[in-house]
Amino acid sequence: MSLNLYDTFSNSKKKFEPIDPKNIRMYVCGPTVYDYPHVGNARPVIVFDILFRILQNLYGTEHVTYVRNITDVDDKIINASQENNEDINELTLRTINYFHADAKYIGAMEPSFEPRATDHIAEMINIIETLIEKNYAYVAENNVLFSSNKFSKYGSLSGKKLEEMIAGSRVDVESYKQEASDFILWKPSKDNEPGWDSPWGKGRPGWHIECSAMSEKLLGKTFDIHGGGQDLIFPHHENEIAQSECANGEKFANYWVHNGFVTVEGNKMAKSDGNFVTVNDLKEKYQGEVIRLTMILTHYRQPLNWTNDNLQESKKTLDKWYQYFSEVDFKPDLSVKIDENVMNALNDDMNTPQAIAELHKLFKNCKSDDQDSLNQFLISAQFIGLMNNEPSQWLSWGKDNISVDQNKIESLIAQRNTARANKDFAEADRIRDELENLGIVLEDKDAETTWKTK
Repeated sequence: MSLNLYDTFSNSKKKFEPIDPKNIRMYVCGPTVYDYPHVGNARPVIVFDILFRILQNLYGTEHVTYVRNITDVDDKIINASQENNEDINELTLRTINYFHADAKYIGAMEPSFEPRATDHIAEMINIIETLIEKNYAYVAENNVLFSSNKFSKYGSLSGKKLEEMIAGSRVDVESYKQEASDFILWKPSKDNEPGWDSPWGKGRPGWHIECSAMSEKLLGKTFDIHGGGQDLIFPHHENEIAQSECANGEKFANYWVHNGFVTVEGNKMAKSDGNFVTVNDLKEKYQGEVIRLTMILTHYRQPLNWTNDNLQESKKTLDKWYQYFSEVDFKPDLSVKIDENVMNALNDDMNTPQAIAELHKLFKNCKSDDQDSLNQFLISAQFIGLMNNEPSQWLSWGKDNISVDQNKIESLIAQRNTARANKDFAEADRIRDELENLGIVLEDKDAETTWKTK
């Protein structure tokens, strides 16, 4: 089955037809490094890691190039360094290390290239100079701005008219702008800000020009897939298209793939509301595969509501799978191919919920005396980044951190049994959940309840 992807630009699912089957190129907007990555940042890391795997499976590992950039110069970074009273280079290096640790924890492979904005200032300046020469950009008070109304296709990605995008976005309207929708390509730096010499004085790049420069440097003027979160469609990706196509006179990217938003317990993430969840926070309670499975149980284009209940369900599933494999005599066979139904689901616009449903079917058909059934399940699960731990390590994870109060556990079990006898099943489920949060797993068998640590 060929790969089909939903293309934001055309608002349709399309068959993926590469520019060159021996040179598949994908660019994804990476982190702005000023703080710990939150679960919203983790979603595109996992989504495009899976797409990377699918492309490698279809075209060969050596024929796919995946670029995920790092923005290490930005207003947010400058503000954070000033608030922390910390050198910007120290802040960005520390935060890049956080990001790498979290990406590894949730099972993401390393991209082919991970360029940093500050290493590509010269390329940005070259594009800006070209835009000025072609009359698509102008200099005003040492700023360089792109003239959005000179690009006739501006707004095509987001599907909105220019006036609507301006009204619905936080567009700065400085006096030196010719039009409110014009955006910064280069800005002057203050004395306490990072800056580079340029034809327009010491300054720093605007956010949008960074990705245009890095993608062109590593993938060429036109490449196959550009990805990122839906929040980047406007203005970031809209502006990338405008400046790149005006500078080069060629199509920027053939497919635009965007993942949906993430909410926490039904609400938008906000530190002030206490529902801001970082991957680093989750490491204390959950293995990385639990986080990964929770992410991919929702289709990448749909909104994802991040809840503790969903995490618990993912952990139950993985615990069951690992428990089974800890009890069978298993010999891995890497020659076994990924299950066809799992692969068909993934090739259908990365339908990971369906792929997981197919994994459940494979697991149900596993037989301890049938090595083929065991390998088929395991190879298919590992392809999407699951079941990569040794069962014994998985099952013993976190036990050293559990303080078992046996009297409390036995008391809660007795209360649960009373609730079940009274047919108060809601209370019985509540007590089971409380025990699970303490790291205790219950097993009801032959009218008796036994327990063990996770």
